[in-house]
Amino acid sequence: MLTQEENELLTRTGPGTPMGELFRRFWLPAALSEELTPDGPPLRLTILHEDLVAFRDSDGRVGIIDGYCPHRRARLYFGRNEESGLRCIYHGWKFDVLGNCLDTPSEPPEFDLRDKVRMKAYPAREWGDVVWVYMGPRDKMPELPQFEWCRVPASHRTVARWVQECNYFQAMEGEMDPTHGPMLHQWFDGSASRLNGLRPGLSQFNGAGRPSYGFAPRITIKEAAHGLVSGSYVPNAGGEGYRWRLNRWLAPIYSLIAAAAYPVGGRCWVPIDDEHLTAFQYLWNPDRPLTEEERRRLQPNGVEEKEYSPALDRCVYWLPNGYALDTWRDRRNRENDYLQDRELQRTKNFSGVPAQRTQDACVVERQGEGPIADRSREYLGSSDKTIIAMRRKLLQMVWELQDGVEPANACHPEHYVVRALEVVSPHTDLDKVMEEHATDLMVPV
Repeated sequence: MLTQEENELLTRTGPGTPMGELFRRFWLPAALSEELTPDGPPLRLTILHEDLVAFRDSDGRVGIIDGYCPHRRARLYFGRNEESGLRCIYHGWKFDVLGNCLDTPSEPPEFDLRDKVRMKAYPAREWGDVVWVYMGPRDKMPELPQFEWCRVPASHRTVARWVQECNYFQAMEGEMDPTHGPMLHQWFDGSASRLNGLRPGLSQFNGAGRPSYGFAPRITIKEAAHGLVSGSYVPNAGGEGYRWRLNRWLAPIYSLIAAAAYPVGGRCWVPIDDEHLTAFQYLWNPDRPLTEEERRRLQPNGVEEKEYSPALDRCVYWLPNGYALDTWRDRRNRENDYLQDRELQRTKNFSGVPAQRTQDACVVERQGEGPIADRSREYLGSSDKTIIAMRRKLLQMVWELQDGVEPANACHPEHYVVRALEVVSPHTDLDKVMEEHATDLMVPV
């Protein structure tokens, strides 16, 4: 468990907080490129407690600027995106993607303020069909992270995002927990992940329409330049040896999750504020384009969405401070108990929540009394090795930054050129498995 002070340090990400300052050393995913069109509607964003607006100008350039006009603080989301700038509808002041003031029509010519007014604008880049933002000191701005999913052709990947109603860290812990899948995501017909249909589950099923409680994986953690390798294995149900899953946590907020075959993928968790996050999911095949069937199955809630409940729909999500986000939000949420179906739970699915992403949200959005888990009250076991190591690593990074040591991953974008892997091996030693598959674990350069 953590102390309450350590928990506060991990979970608070606002301006001036130690964790917020750490995150501001990294490029962060902000939106999908497809959400912005030249001279099209702006997009409301909140990242690390800051209300922002993103827009694409007439020349196709993307800007991420303060969400409020510096004149009288009107919301720029309602502005007109026209002629290479975003114009406030209150008094017509206009700004470009760099925050430069282009026009102040409400001011007499002799009081022209264009050269005196500049609004907050953050560097924005497009990489891997995602708009990235850098919110830290300009003299510390690194190169973009060299993820494989960003480097493959657009036809080889699919990227999605959604809002989740909890602190970023408990969602990320759930992602990197190697033992929850065979339980939480279990279908009694024999597939732990019926949603993607791409790889068998690791649970042992009794075939009688009832849940099965199979092998608990053995877990080994290895520190790496990018963060952590979480290796877990169970006896290979198909014969001799052991089935290993080598997942990766890439500090501070990224995952790569092992699969037996392509497409593979992972997620990242970008804090909106301390009680909300935007999750980005990326999946790709480095060898060939994704098929239409794969793209359909790889949507965040998979093909089961239409079978069991209404399809996801674009909506406006209002934060407690009254600022709205334009995003995808699951119709299943904590207000309606995630539309849990008790008959489905009794006969077909361990959780009674049919969609895999919603199953994860169901258990992490309220771990205890509120949206931020109190880790001082936990009782951890040997299966929580990955979680414990993540917490220690992230706390270490925060403490080092406070001592003037910049985070290594931000300074070395090549640290992200790695892969996760699922393999069968005769070994029960993680180092031997990684040595045996060293070539498979690295992205060809």
